[in-house]
Amino acid sequence: MHSAVLLIEFGSILLGLGLLGRAAARFQLSPIPLYLLAGLAFGEGGLLPLGASEEFVAIGAEIGVILLLLMLGLEYTAGDLVTNLKSHYPSGLVDCALNAVPGAAAALLLGWGPVAAVVLAGVTWISSSGVIAKVLGDLGRVGNRETPVILSVLVLEDLAMAVYLPIVTALVAGAGLLAGSVTLAVALGAAGLVLFVAVRYGRVISRFVSSDDPEKLLLVVLGLTILVAGVAQQLQVSAAVGAFLVGIALSGEVAEGAHTLLSPLRDLFAAVFFVFFGLHTDPASIPPALLPALALALVTAATKIATGYWAARRAGISVRGRWRAGGALVARGEFSIVIAGLAVSAGIEPSLGPLATAYVLILVVLGPLTARYTEPLARRLSERWNARTDSSQTSRAGVSVGD
Repeated sequence: MHSAVLLIEFGSILLGLGLLGRAAARFQLSPIPLYLLAGLAFGEGGLLPLGASEEFVAIGAEIGVILLLLMLGLEYTAGDLVTNLKSHYPSGLVDCALNAVPGAAAALLLGWGPVAAVVLAGVTWISSSGVIAKVLGDLGRVGNRETPVILSVLVLEDLAMAVYLPIVTALVAGAGLLAGSVTLAVALGAAGLVLFVAVRYGRVISRFVSSDDPEKLLLVVLGLTILVAGVAQQLQVSAAVGAFLVGIALSGEVAEGAHTLLSPLRDLFAAVFFVFFGLHTDPASIPPALLPALALALVTAATKIATGYWAARRAGISVRGRWRAGGALVARGEFSIVIAGLAVSAGIEPSLGPLATAYVLILVVLGPLTARYTEPLARRLSERWNARTDSSQTSRAGVSVGD
């Protein structure tokens, strides 16, 4: 009987997510806010709380995080990461300073303490690679000159996660200074070792994993990823970091084949992850968080636009391309929820989950709009300013001649 209820509940969840995804695609929106709302509707204090399938959904959510990070790792080779790190690290530093500081400051102003400040800094810092990649494709900007700048900022954020996530994991677990330092050292050592092995022996690893049979390739890549993620978590390093490093280590045809095979699984379990996060957020706690979330969203939307503008200017992109780069980086999504989820699971601050949910809901909707309209709006305001300046200069010239 219990298994029958589990199947009914989980089947209903998947069916509902499919219908929500279709609705989002029809209006050219990201489905993430709809998935979060679905979780709110069926979680604590929701319309119809789930019972039998909650534990199963929790496992699916963990797999979702692992697959999200694995797929991000598959997007880049170790060489690309090293090149980006050398060429664009100033943009990464500016990105961190402009977008992490508002989150940390907001947490401290709300009286949440230093651990919550570190968590909320990450929530406001990291853009959504998935949403941004989709928006760039939808707008036909993949070949634009500013697009490599946008991708470089995203790559640097992904790299930073390999350092940031172990720090957050240690902090929310209540580890002391020594334990936290050991965790960070292990994470950095593992990241450095994987990058070294990927650069020197990437072809050997890919040849070992490679298979002409899609079934065998899927099983080997997925099994290796979950195994490494589990070992990483056992060492008190984030499982997500382990998955990300596995993705980096694979390259060439293996990476392309794995990406194709795992994309549907990533979409499935990522949707489950967003639902799971919503399940653990009481809808009644969202309204009180809306005002601070909106204020934080507006501030960090502006700082992300400034980040993209600065990075594109540094790369010699035209003014119009600078505004497009800034507007494209606004969306937050999967990473922000992953980071907030660590704190929520550890019970760090009850209000952090609702604030993060509201914040992501606002920016995942606002992000595609800023990507589309930031540059035209900036151009129009610039033209008006220039027209006023010319008019003012003409008036002064007239007065001068009259005198």
